[in-house]
Amino acid sequence: MRSLLAAKLGGLLGLLLLPLLCGLLPGLLPGRLRGAGIRGRWRSFVGCVAGGIFLATCLLDIVPDSLSDMREELRSQQITVDFPFPEFVLTLGFLLVLIIEHMVLDCSERRSGEATPLLSCGEATPQPADTGEWVVETGAPHLPADFPAHSSFRSFVLFLSLSVHSLFEGLAVGLQDTESKVLQICIAIVAHKSVIAVSLSLLLLQSQVPTCWFVALISTFALMSPLGIAVGIVMMQNPGPSSTMAQCLLEGIAAGTFVYITFLEILPHELNSPKCRLPKVLSMLLGFSVMAALRFLG
Repeated sequence: MRSLLAAKLGGLLGLLLLPLLCGLLPGLLPGRLRGAGIRGRWRSFVGCVAGGIFLATCLLDIVPDSLSDMREELRSQQITVDFPFPEFVLTLGFLLVLIIEHMVLDCSERRSGEATPLLSCGEATPQPADTGEWVVETGAPHLPADFPAHSSFRSFVLFLSLSVHSLFEGLAVGLQDTESKVLQICIAIVAHKSVIAVSLSLLLLQSQVPTCWFVALISTFALMSPLGIAVGIVMMQNPGPSSTMAQCLLEGIAAGTFVYITFLEILPHELNSPKCRLPKVLSMLLGFSVMAALRFLG
């Protein structure tokens, strides 16, 4: 029992430190990937790799896990309905972000004409068309597929959905009853969460999130899996009535928000520019292949 607890505590430490380092690393680069950092075209290629990673995470990890967990829970409670309930919960998450975002945008535009809600961003200096830099103009109309810079609101929602998913991943580790399972799951989670941490970091930097918010969000994201492990350990030590259905509902809503952010924010933004279309697609395929390989091996 003590060796099992030691394995879980070791996994907790690894799931905290490695994703945290990977997430903070891009912010330590010169220029924080802005200004004097990776510019224009290369920044876009890096963003496409991150977009491919999020696409694979969405379709090969978060959505399938959410749907299978919900179906398994319905079967275990002998609930039979002639209705796609897991897909319905996922859609609720999608619509929730859609409604909240447009409510925030509507209030923000009425108040100050500023189209970028929450997490205040610095104004970007307009660049000549041939520099390959993104131009951000305050007061520009908000068009999900055409908006030239990542919305800070959407980046924040992406952070929330990834954090919820990471919490449940950690919970799965904390509820394991053998050391081998703990080690196997921890290795898989550390591998793909570290890659996701880098991609989330790049997205936050492109959103021009202030440094204090950047560090706070990355640190919170890194803490979610260890927190889930701690909760799982407590539940194993003090068995009681489980709230598995509530967990499945939250996981399904988080999956729906992730679908929204992936397909209405990340991919349209990275592939919107008419320049270098084929290299961008290849960059996205590279990111997708990395996560698909990790999923296959894990």
